[in-house]
Amino acid sequence: MTTRHADQTDIDTLTLQLGRPVRGVRAVACRCAPGHPAVVETEPRLPDGTPFPTLFYLTCPHAVAEVSTLESRGVMRELSAELDADDGLAAGYRAAHHDYLDRRERVAVVDEIRGVSAGGMPTRVKCLHVLVAHSLAAGPGVNPLGDRALDLLAPVWRPATCTWEPR
Repeated sequence: MTTRHADQTDIDTLTLQLGRPVRGVRAVACRCAPGHPAVVETEPRLPDGTPFPTLFYLTCPHAVAEVSTLESRGVMRELSAELDADDGLAAGYRAAHHDYLDRRERVAVVDEIRGVSAGGMPTRVKCLHVLVAHSLAAGPGVNPLGDRALDLLAPVWRPATCTWEPR
């Protein structure tokens, strides 16, 4: 996916989406059909100096809500069990972890978070929001568990069919 630096309209929309001022937004990594941000790329160090390991952050309110529903249904536990049982899936997830780290270090190297990705990578599933954001930002085939979560979301949410609008 192509990222584009966030402009003031994006920042205003993100503030509405998150219900708070945004911090450390670097670019929009994925947009929904109406053109609003769905995933942002954040700076690895926030403006106040805090290290921030979450490079890709899911912001679309419809996507966030639907991913939260997956989490509440136990999908993280199911995916973690599959990860433990499938060596090929585990290898793909480790590769996703390294992809995440490589992408973040191309933005900036922050010693305090070096080697730490997000979402539980590389050994467990801790946050589907991060995994979905990574898949949307990097494209299909990079994060197998993010891709699996997107497949589960397909009947209710996809960037191409999203109808969320700022109010």
